Amino acid sequence: MWRILLEEFWGDLKAQKTRALLTGFAVVWGSMSVVLLLAFGEGLRHELEDGLLNAGERMFMVWGGTTSQPYHGLPRGRSVRLTEDDLTLLRRSIPEVDMVSPSYGQRASLEVDGHKTNTYMEGVTPPFGEMRHMYAAAGGRFLNERDVAEKRRVLFLGDSIAARLFPGGHPVGRTVSLDGLPFTVIGVMEPKFQDSSNNGPDAERAIIPASTFRAVYGDRYVDHLLVRPGDVSHAAFVKSELYRVLGRRHGFAATDEHALAIWDFIEDAKTNRAIGLGIQIFLGLVGAFTLLVAGVGLANVMVVAVRERTPEIGVKLALGARRGHIVAQFVFEALLLALAGGLLGLGIASLVILGVDAIPAGESGAMVYLLNPRLSWPIAFISVGILVAIGLAAGVLPARRAAAVDPVESLRYE
Repeated sequence: MWRILLEEFWGDLKAQKTRALLTGFAVVWGSMSVVLLLAFGEGLRHELEDGLLNAGERMFMVWGGTTSQPYHGLPRGRSVRLTEDDLTLLRRSIPEVDMVSPSYGQRASLEVDGHKTNTYMEGVTPPFGEMRHMYAAAGGRFLNERDVAEKRRVLFLGDSIAARLFPGGHPVGRTVSLDGLPFTVIGVMEPKFQDSSNNGPDAERAIIPASTFRAVYGDRYVDHLLVRPGDVSHAAFVKSELYRVLGRRHGFAATDEHALAIWDFIEDAKTNRAIGLGIQIFLGLVGAFTLLVAGVGLANVMVVAVRERTPEIGVKLALGARRGHIVAQFVFEALLLALAGGLLGLGIASLVILGVDAIPAGESGAMVYLLNPRLSWPIAFISVGILVAIGLAAGVLPARRAAAVDPVESLRYE
C-alpha cells in the first residue's frame, strides 16, 4: 500500500509541479521562520541575562546617600559614609547574608616597560571576584585571604588593560608600577561580555587587596559595599535589613530610602528575564502566524487537489476502492509535504544559525546580541510537529469530503 501511495504522490507531484513547488516553499519558509525567530530570541534573552550577571550576580551594591528624614532629633540632609566595619556588622546581624566585600576606588596610573595607562582601580576582598564574575584566565588567580591579611602588593588586571600593558602577553608574575609603587601581577581576567558597569567595564579595571589600598592611600571610607544573600528568596528581607541595621549604626530611619543608594542586581535580573521572555514570546507569535499561513496554504492546495481529482476518485470508488484508501491517499500527500518541508526548513535554519554563530561578535556592541542565536531543538521539533498536525488536518478534511461523494456524482463532476 505504501508503494502505491508513493507512486500516486509522485505522479501528482509531476503533474502539478508549480503547485507543489509553491506549497513546499510556503511550508519550508514557515518552519524556517519560526525556528530562526525563536533562535535569535533565545540568543538575545541569554545575552541580556549574561550582560548583567557578568557585572554582578545575585547581590546588592550599596552606597552611602543623604538622609531625607529627621531621626531622633538629627536633621535631614546628613551624609551617610560607609566603612568596612559596616560589613562586619552586617555579617553578624543578618544571617541570610552569604558574601560581602568592600570596594575602595579611585583612578590610578599603571606603567611597565614604557607602556603607561590610566584606569579605575579598586581595593577589594576575595569574594568580590565571585560576585562580579571576575574569573582568572589560565595561569593566574584572583586575590586570596592571605593577600588581604598580609597587605600584599599584588595586582589583578582586566583583560583589555593587560593587553595594553603587556602587548607581548604573559603578564602574570611581572612587576607593574601602580602610582609609583611596585605591584606583582597575579592574574588576568578571563574575557567576558558585560553590558552594565560601575566606573567602566571590568576589562579596564585593576584590582588590589582592600587592606593594601587602605595602607597605601589611607582611605577610611569605602566607595561602596557588595552584599550577597545566600538565597534569592531572602533578597527582599536582606534589603530591608540593610536599611534597618545600617540605619541604627549611622542614625537614619529604616524607611529613609535616600539614606542608602542600592543597586539591586537581583531585581534587575528579574526585569531582564522578563524583557527577554517578552521578546521571545513576541518573536514566537510572529513565527507561529507565519507557520499558520503556511498551513492554510497547504490546506488550500489540498482542497484544490481534491476538486481537480474528483473524477479520478469517482473511478476508483466505482472500481471498488475503499473510502479509507481515498482518505489515506490525500492524508499521506499532505503529511509528506508538511514533513518534508518542515525538516528542510529546519535544516536550512540550522545552517543559518551555525553560520551566524561562527561570525565573531566581539565582547561589546550590538553584534553581541544579534550574532549569538541559540537553536532550541525541542522548540524546533515542536514546530515541525505542528506543521505535521496542520498537514494532517489539511489532508483529512478534504479527503473525507472526497471519499463521501457518490461515485456517480464524482464521475459527472467537471
